[in-house]
Amino acid sequence: MKYFLLLLSVVLIFSACSDEKELMQLSGNVKGLKKGTLLLQKIEDTLLVSIDSVQIDGDPNFSFQAEVPSPEMYFLYLRLENGTLLDDRIPFFAEASEINIQTSLKKFGNDVKISGSENQEKLDEYRKLVRRFTDRNLDLIEESLKARQQGDDSLVTELQLQQNKLIASKYLATVNYALQQKDHEIAPYLMLSEVFDANIKYLDTVYTVLPQDIRHSKYGKELAGFISDRKKEEN
Repeated sequence: MKYFLLLLSVVLIFSACSDEKELMQLSGNVKGLKKGTLLLQKIEDTLLVSIDSVQIDGDPNFSFQAEVPSPEMYFLYLRLENGTLLDDRIPFFAEASEINIQTSLKKFGNDVKISGSENQEKLDEYRKLVRRFTDRNLDLIEESLKARQQGDDSLVTELQLQQNKLIASKYLATVNYALQQKDHEIAPYLMLSEVFDANIKYLDTVYTVLPQDIRHSKYGKELAGFISDRKKEEN
């Protein structure tokens, strides 16, 4: 009996340690928010579902706890006191760590500071990297619209070629960044979210260099399945 109780205690201790390793402690502040409900959401089977919520009544500080077995994108959504849902969500890379989100009611979803997530830091770095491609693409779109209005077909064609080259450059930059971040879950995530329609060889190239723990992560498994499906479709 004593042996059984000892064994049970050891199992419970290891179980508790395992749970702690998968636990996300999310806290933050929505400046200017007096009353409302914050919803913690994630995607399950292609649907966005709420997994927890917290009521705000006077104090704009909030906190959540959630098990995150594998880093993945979560979302923070706000429902105001009158039931109105704001159009903007705050996406963030959730992982088992202490994560803090600072925002405001006035600029909810637009002016956000997120700390405590390594993958989120890598995602922010990636967004800065590709911003120049995004800005240049917007310029090309504006120039193309003007050219169409003026009936300058040759310029429209030239601008389209420039856009195609720009997209190709962005794809290559994304693949290179994913290769550099192969030890983080951000690598397979970017291949799935940003360049899923790229040549299959690029997806394969990134997946091949992923270490086993990243291959076994949520997005690592999804990338493996996606590559397999693409290959079946193309054969």
